[in-house]
Amino acid sequence: MMEQNSTETIKIRDLFFVPLFTEADIRARVQALGTALTEQFGDKNPLFVSILSGAFVFASDLIRRFEGDCEVSFVKLASYAGTQSTGAVQVVMGLEKDLHGRHVIVVEDIVDTGRTLHHFIELLQDKSPASITTVTLLRKPDAVVFPITLDHIGFDITDRFVVGYGLDYDGLGRNLPGVYQLKS
Repeated sequence: MMEQNSTETIKIRDLFFVPLFTEADIRARVQALGTALTEQFGDKNPLFVSILSGAFVFASDLIRRFEGDCEVSFVKLASYAGTQSTGAVQVVMGLEKDLHGRHVIVVEDIVDTGRTLHHFIELLQDKSPASITTVTLLRKPDAVVFPITLDHIGFDITDRFVVGYGLDYDGLGRNLPGVYQLKS
């Protein structure tokens, strides 16, 4: 159950969250990322690969800010249970597109340890794409453990649990238009 009170603190199940980024903050940053990707790939018909489930809102908005031909695909990877990483990455739904010679833009919601993206990039490299570009809405630089290159970053944040704009806590909170962090 999600509850919101007048101080903007929200409750999801048993946890309280406070605002981190507003809908306007996110909209402006997504526009800037879309412009950068258009400059880089506007004439190349890239394949945007959204990592489900968390990145679907970000990917939807980002792709609409891309000015050029593009295709979209989805992959479902799982590595979280509740507010903690399980330590293992599971491919729940794989890519069905041929990536050979394609410019691939991987869209992720959040990078904390980097385990999920590191694992996924290794899988993509085996499919011989022309290039792999990564874009994430959020990065927790203090939490990164795995060697990954992030080409485009929306926002750097502290190592706190967040919800909203596609990110969830046990399935809830994805529909919030802003991003909220766990209240300390």
